Amino acid sequence: MQPDRVLSRVARKELQLFFASPVAWLFLASFMAICLFVFFWVEAFFARNIADVRPLFEWMPLLLIFLSAALTMRSWSEERRSGTLEHVLTLPVPLWQFVMGKFIACAIVLILALAATLLLPITVSSIAALDWGPVFAGYLAAFLLGCSYLAVGLFISSRTDNAIVSLIGSVAVCGLLYLIGSDLLLGFFGGNTAEVLRLLGSGSRFESITRGVIDLRDLYYYLAVTAAFLALNIYALERGRWSQQASAKHRRWRLGISLLVLNLILGGLWLQKFPDLRKDVTEGKLYSLSEPSETLLSQLEEPLLIRGYFSERSHPLLAPLVPQLRDLLREYAVVGKGDLRVEFVDPALDGAAEKEANEEYNIQATPFQVADRYQSALVNAYFNVLVQYGDENEVLGFSDFIEVKTAIEGQPEVLLRNPEFDITRAIRDVLYRYRSGGELFDQITQPVTLRAYVSDDSRLPELLVEYRDDIRTEAEALIPQSQNKFAIDFIEPEANGGAQADRILDEWGFQPMVTALGDENQFYFYLTLEDDHQVIQLPTGGFDPSDFEDALEAGLRRFASGFTRTVALALPASSQGQYGRAPQGHSFGTLQRVVSQDHSIVMENLADGGVDASADLLIVMAPEAIDSQSLFAMDQYLMRGGTVIIASSPRSIETMGTELRLRKVDSGLTGWLSHHGVSIQETVILDERQAAFPLPVVRKVGAYEFRDMQFVDYPYLLDVRDDGLNPEHPITQGLPNLTVGWASPMSVDVRPGITSKTLLTSSGNAWLSDESDVMPSVDDSGQSSFSGVGKSRLRASIGVTLQGEFTSYFDAVPEAPVASDQVEDAAVEAPSSSLISKSPSSTRLIVVSSNDFASDQVLSGIIAASGTQYFGPLEFLMNAVDWSLEDSSLMNIRSRAHFNRTLPALPQDTQASIEYGNYAAALLFLLVIYGLWRLLRRGREAQLREVLA
Repeated sequence: MQPDRVLSRVARKELQLFFASPVAWLFLASFMAICLFVFFWVEAFFARNIADVRPLFEWMPLLLIFLSAALTMRSWSEERRSGTLEHVLTLPVPLWQFVMGKFIACAIVLILALAATLLLPITVSSIAALDWGPVFAGYLAAFLLGCSYLAVGLFISSRTDNAIVSLIGSVAVCGLLYLIGSDLLLGFFGGNTAEVLRLLGSGSRFESITRGVIDLRDLYYYLAVTAAFLALNIYALERGRWSQQASAKHRRWRLGISLLVLNLILGGLWLQKFPDLRKDVTEGKLYSLSEPSETLLSQLEEPLLIRGYFSERSHPLLAPLVPQLRDLLREYAVVGKGDLRVEFVDPALDGAAEKEANEEYNIQATPFQVADRYQSALVNAYFNVLVQYGDENEVLGFSDFIEVKTAIEGQPEVLLRNPEFDITRAIRDVLYRYRSGGELFDQITQPVTLRAYVSDDSRLPELLVEYRDDIRTEAEALIPQSQNKFAIDFIEPEANGGAQADRILDEWGFQPMVTALGDENQFYFYLTLEDDHQVIQLPTGGFDPSDFEDALEAGLRRFASGFTRTVALALPASSQGQYGRAPQGHSFGTLQRVVSQDHSIVMENLADGGVDASADLLIVMAPEAIDSQSLFAMDQYLMRGGTVIIASSPRSIETMGTELRLRKVDSGLTGWLSHHGVSIQETVILDERQAAFPLPVVRKVGAYEFRDMQFVDYPYLLDVRDDGLNPEHPITQGLPNLTVGWASPMSVDVRPGITSKTLLTSSGNAWLSDESDVMPSVDDSGQSSFSGVGKSRLRASIGVTLQGEFTSYFDAVPEAPVASDQVEDAAVEAPSSSLISKSPSSTRLIVVSSNDFASDQVLSGIIAASGTQYFGPLEFLMNAVDWSLEDSSLMNIRSRAHFNRTLPALPQDTQASIEYGNYAAALLFLLVIYGLWRLLRRGREAQLREVLA
């Protein structure tokens, strides 16, 4: 008999026996019902607010234990009990064909059971953008894990004639395989022991694949377990054919099975040497080093050391994260090749290493409270990573790596937030600090020219003649150490009929200066740094030679790579203090902290009429009543080629006790923005695509009113996602979603020489309101007061970027107010501030039409509602900073920190409809399978009657 015919006949027989029993259908229905119940109720899918199906796969290893045991419990035990096994053993057919036939039949039922759960990812993808990579990996892992459990169940079933004993034995063995690598058992061990147990456990391998990383070592593990137990099954049946007397054949069988199992084990150990044999199938390649990290590592000129300090005994919630960090650090070593060395140290086992960590790097053990049902104790553990480059080092602790999410049942869930971002940032920081201690011109790739447009001595005031000579001397001193990358060129604009004066007026708006208003003696004194790609103007300030050196160095750094950039941050007055809080709730402490992690930060006071000379970029948040001097400072910074990021709106939220109200705000920027083509309406956007926010809600019950604090789907908080994010722009292309609060609609009238791109928009179901009362209320039926019924729908722009040659808003330099004690000094002759009327073509302006964008109030509210550390607006701003500074070292990595796609706000009746719809669809799926099986059965019965006839 041909082997394939035996296999198919055995498989068909097993399937017929399985589906002919009502218990089988009941069991499949129970499996599907449990999966749906766990997904929607136990893991609280909608409250969890993340668009993935991870809760399904978290329970799958346990559910598959019982499913596989139930499928296989009667496979061989029933054959043995009924006496048909003796008939099978006497047939002249290899027993492996019977074993594989039963295994294939069980695998087909497993596929049907898993296919029924496909309703869940399809549902999630219809609600929000779903990353299908981890879904595919999860189903692959579930199938392989199920196959290994099936092999175990078939082997146990072949050893007994009692189906109940087979069921209990299969559950026990499969449960033991799962328990070995579970956190429940690993909490009693640490270090190498925990690593070995994790490699042996089926559950830990499963988790590795379901996160979206298909590792050949994990695939081999499941295939090896499956092959080993199928071989043992064949061996157990083959022994039934033997006589009681031992023979050479018996010894060959034992030796062959032993060698097979041993080789499977050795193969798994050998594959552990190849951690690179894996495929990251997540959409954003979240578990692979990104291109910016690889680019940064390629810039290493000295050996880089990354040392992980991990204690063998640690907190149970931190212990599972250590292997993930180890794997990531090893990947850094692979990409860094010989320039990067990775070490792992347990300070508790090495006194010298612990002393070095404590004294040289200030790495201290962190006390964690560990409790079980019997006792509570403190464990002093290390969970640190040291990054060292030359004499510079950076230390990362567990607070830098982890994110704690409070689960619905109250048990915290500890996850790695985005270790690549933190480690790459640490590498970048030590690399930049090391370079800053060296020569500036080592990091400049193209020659830079200091081009000074200065009139001759007869036109210049005496003060500026001395200033010119001083700065020429300082600049010339840099030429010998510049490696031929720095040159000086003094140009007299009035020469040759004023051709140069006309050119610089046309290209950059450099106008003649005067010493005082009404003075007919005009002159030029402008300093620029130029290369083949960009031109920037150096600020002259008060024409003080002592300031020129700092201004020149700051300007040269903008042409160099590998230096920390400086961001000037202009905030509401009371937000600039460490513990200050604006009366209207405008505090930006989180923004200050995040910016200072990646860049040097300067708190800017625009009222002095200028922006700090070292600033590479200016951020203005929630401006109010900007005066002419502040506006002039912003304008001229933009004209000098700087980038300005503004978050502003004519409406702003304020807290009055427990209530929120919108008030009108005069930013002082309306005319200036309109001059550049940007208009912001004096209304606020509400959107059906909204985010939840904790607010006091007025609940009406008959004639009574009650005020409760609730998480409300709040239409003033726009949930910007999908088509609301520009997928082609570097600032937004990596963001999964973004929440913008109390935003106003914005329009752009593009001026000549300017290009504009929209970054953020509301959904097409937004509407406008000019109401100042923004407090929600709920009627007796539970309906919100923000229905938007009867309002015309629109799609509104709330974030734009403009780039090109801007023109100045000012025709003349505004007069600065003169204090009484400065009246006498005002008579001293001094050159007036210059006016630049046109910017270089590389100038950028980014506008977001919300005063509360990235404010602490909005961030804390969304964090409370989502249960996660939400920094979407900050990621947007930091991406904008990196894009403006043309620094991509962290831009594409930063968005990975919170790449979890959140769900859009859905009414409770919609959530219930989705849940019950899945139950109905699961029942329909079972009915379809049952109908197909009945059709096949009738067809075979008809064929059998024809043969008998």
